[in-house]
Amino acid sequence: MADFSPATVSTPSAPGADDRWRQTHLGRLMGSALRRFDARVLQLMAHNVEVPLALSNLAARDQVTAAHVHITRHLALQGDRLTDLAQRAGMTKQAMANLVDQCEAWGLVTRQADPLDARARRVCFTPTGLAWLQAFRDAVAQAEAEFRAEVGHDVATVVAIGLEAYAGGDTGA
Repeated sequence: MADFSPATVSTPSAPGADDRWRQTHLGRLMGSALRRFDARVLQLMAHNVEVPLALSNLAARDQVTAAHVHITRHLALQGDRLTDLAQRAGMTKQAMANLVDQCEAWGLVTRQADPLDARARRVCFTPTGLAWLQAFRDAVAQAEAEFRAEVGHDVATVVAIGLEAYAGGDTGA
């Protein structure tokens, strides 16, 4: 039987004690690294001459966010139903619908009739969306190269292997 007397119950450290762990634990470091990586990818996309000027301007003015990149990351080349896209991105159908609405207004995607179900619609890349996807691919490759250059090839390899193992092999995120 566990002893829960006041003398054995752990309490938070007194003010002024070392609490650096709150800023340096793995979850926080991974989150910070992800935000930095995504910001760099969007910055590179904003300056890619292959991206239509209107989209570059949106990205440069921080109108395109990491949330919009969920569509770029998760939309299959042959298109997807909204529910499948939302599930793959780990978002609600309503949140994904809002992103799709914005991306449709920007000319990145279109909604088309689903050939397998007349009641359903598929979200598909437009030609502009495919150019955006290529710019995303190029930006990710450059951001990864910059990461390797900053931390070294061996460390970058270990980080990638470790994150893939930790994520359970699910590298679709």
